[in-house]
Amino acid sequence: MKIVAICGAGIGTSGILKVNAERVLDRLGIDADVTAADAASVATASSDAQIILTSPELVDRIGPTNADVIVVQNYFDLDELEQKLDEALG
Repeated sequence: MKIVAICGAGIGTSGILKVNAERVLDRLGIDADVTAADAASVATASSDAQIILTSPELVDRIGPTNADVIVVQNYFDLDELEQKLDEALG
């Protein structure tokens, strides 16, 4: 499974989201490849992704995708992330 964390520049915020998603996936016992990318390269980065993690302000920049888009309000809230990933992966 591939998960892509998207932020504006692809460095800071998406890196935090990537690390926290990996922690949550470990708690859930789910094996996935999590990558961080910037919003400009979302089409390439997420072409084979099952899930895209992003903030509310970047949802409109994602465009058409087959991936489930999960909007994360607080990148540091592992409980929020766990709940949303658990629902999506169900």
